Amino acid sequence: MKPLHLPITGDELLSVARFRDDTRHMAEYLVLSDCPLGNAGAYIRRFLTERGYAELLEAQRQRSIQIRKHANIIEGHILPDNPKKHQKHRRK
Repeated sequence: MKPLHLPITGDELLSVARFRDDTRHMAEYLVLSDCPLGNAGAYIRRFLTERGYAELLEAQRQRSIQIRKHANIIEGHILPDNPKKHQKHRRK
């Protein structure tokens, strides 16, 4: 969830990047320390290719950013990740 006091910067929801053929991911992330992906404290949305998303994951592993939201992009459609549903155990 986005911190309430931070505006979203980066790509707009109807950005041209969303509709490119090679775009596969949308990510919103909080920048924890200054890095090539942004300045510390910024909350950023990006539409990314597989390579761009891999770079984002690497930055998260280095603790430079924290990914807050992710969605897959298919032909410009945003398909949010679903939280895992808890399955109820049935009695036999």
